[in-house]
Amino acid sequence: MHALELFVIGMFLLAITVLIHAYGSSLWMNYMLATYTKDNGIVVDAKASRVLLLTAVVLLSLHLLEVFIWASVYRLLVPLSEIDTLETAFYFSLVTFTSLGYGDVTLGPQWRILGGIEALNGVLLLGWTTAFLYAVLQRIWKFSHQK
Repeated sequence: MHALELFVIGMFLLAITVLIHAYGSSLWMNYMLATYTKDNGIVVDAKASRVLLLTAVVLLSLHLLEVFIWASVYRLLVPLSEIDTLETAFYFSLVTFTSLGYGDVTLGPQWRILGGIEALNGVLLLGWTTAFLYAVLQRIWKFSHQK
């Protein structure tokens, strides 16, 4: 594959994962507000820890789905000599998405542009998750001290 084709594939995957994160975050936020807040929008004190824990689990689950999508594409496109199983593809995708980059599984030079785009994708979405968790924590903290 040519670099331009890989760039287009990478940007398509980036768009899909951003949409997944946007949709999943929005669904979770609406569910959380409907389930764990009072009519005035304040999180019920007794449920604050549950809200934070479940928010982290939901957002990390979205990340695992996004990593799996990248892994599936690696498994479909990259030769078996480089990525021979879905497990290897998932592992490579996970360490790339998180920018951990152990380097024990690598792609040939013609595929590396996908890895770079996935790392950028991961930085973007992990930052989004951090901001979302911070916003939830800030809301809980703010309202819990307004008594």
